Order: sequence, then structure tokens, then C-alpha cells
Amino acid sequence: MKRRIILLGPPGSGKGTIAARLQQEFGLDHVSSGHLLRREVENGSAIGQRSKLFLEKGELVPDRTVLKLMGEWMKSVPLEDGFMLDGFPRTLSQARALDEWLAARNAPMEAVILYNCDLAIVLDRITGRWSCPKCGRVYHIYSVPPEVAGSCDDCSVELTQRADDSEPVVRKRFEIYTRQTRPLAKYYRQQGKLTVVEAALSPEERFARTVAALN
Repeated sequence: MKRRIILLGPPGSGKGTIAARLQQEFGLDHVSSGHLLRREVENGSAIGQRSKLFLEKGELVPDRTVLKLMGEWMKSVPLEDGFMLDGFPRTLSQARALDEWLAARNAPMEAVILYNCDLAIVLDRITGRWSCPKCGRVYHIYSVPPEVAGSCDDCSVELTQRADDSEPVVRKRFEIYTRQTRPLAKYYRQQGKLTVVEAALSPEERFARTVAALN
């Protein structure tokens, strides 16, 4: 399955879980803009320095910074191999820029999956979420635990919980998502590319519906 797809949804909607399975079973490259930005922060780069405070507060990193980061990534990958974008685009400006980049390389986005989720579910899920600081793989201590508690299955690195997963920050991130990212549903629906999957479903059902949509 060599597809170019976008995974949309608020924090805690299960995008990372689905992305990990799609990567494992179909070999699709999982590209998380959040992971890329946090790596820039760790490296102390100019992009990381501009992004750090926004990430810590749960605010969206400005379009200019995100587009520079993702534009550089896109220049370095063979688009025909397919990929999953998770966390990008987050605004209409980013979505339009992405479409322009892909059109210039004759490789349009093929599908967009929106994981519809309310705040109560987000808050319930987010407290158990841990991730690998090296590869970015996301786990949940209840629904998708690692084989060895506290350790990444792929890297054997100790898992960490992000500071921006605290309840006040998550509430703020959800409000920002509702205001700025949810309008992307209309944008991609008008292109005939959007499929909505209810995030309240079990991981197995979410995955099955995602694969069905991609097929």
C-alpha cells in the first residue's frame, strides 16, 4: 500500500496508534510534525528555539516555522513510496501549501482520515499515553502497552510522557484544534478525499475502517 495520506484528529484521538499499525503492516512511512519539531528542540536548532515555547504551552507553532520544517522534509523523500502525515497540516494555510508542493511534483494527496473525538475521550486517553523519545512511537499503558513496561519495543529506549500532556494543556490544545484544525475537514471533503472514523471505536475497529477507506 503505497499511499499518500493525512491523519487528522485532536490529541488523544488515536492517530499515533493507527499510524504505528499502518507502518508495521504496510510499510508506510509515519511522519509526525510534532516529533520532528521536538527533535529540533532537542538539537537546539533555530527552528527548535522558535518552537519550544509554543510546544510547552500547547499552542500551534506558527505556520512559517512549520512550513519551513516540512518543506525541507518533503524535498528529501521519494513521494512515490507513500507516507502518512500526522499533525500536519494543522491550518488551512498549511493545507494549501502542502497541495502546492505535491502538485509541483505531480504527487497529490490521496486520502485524508479524520478521527472524530470529543474532549471527554481525549482527557481519558491522554493520561496513559507515553512515547519513545528516539523514534516517536506512541504507546498507551492500557490499550497499546509496550511488550516490556516502560521500554520501546523498537528501540529499547525508556519511554517518556510529554509535559504538554497535562490536563490544562490538553484542554487548550483541544480548543485550538477545534478552532483552527477542524475546518480542514470541509477543505478535504470538498476535494472528495475525506473519510471520518469515530475515535470512540476500539483500536481494531478504527484500524479496520481506516484500511477499508484506503482500499
